[in-house]
Amino acid sequence: MVSGPYTSGTRDPTVRAANLRAMNAAAHAVWKRGHVPVIGVNMALPVIEAAGAGQFDAVMMPLSLALAERCDAVLRIGGPSKGADEEMELIRARGGRVFTRIEDVPDLAS
Repeated sequence: MVSGPYTSGTRDPTVRAANLRAMNAAAHAVWKRGHVPVIGVNMALPVIEAAGAGQFDAVMMPLSLALAERCDAVLRIGGPSKGADEEMELIRARGGRVFTRIEDVPDLAS
């Protein structure tokens, strides 16, 4: 999983888009290392769109955390984020590995 700030104290769609681009770029780097990256936000946003914007809080973190429960490692990027920290801690508590730098993610592609 790639986990980082998305909303983190902002309602600015430009900041949210930049945060998502950073997670997607990190996911691409994880992919190039031979792993299958997932991002909770990318999983949740289409569901929120279908459910309606008023369902953001009911879907975003519950779905992201459910996804984290199925991951064996996390690359935690970016700045402060309560949600990203929750995903990271959930993975860590299950014995999963936590990385904070892409350079530390094992390269399986070689």
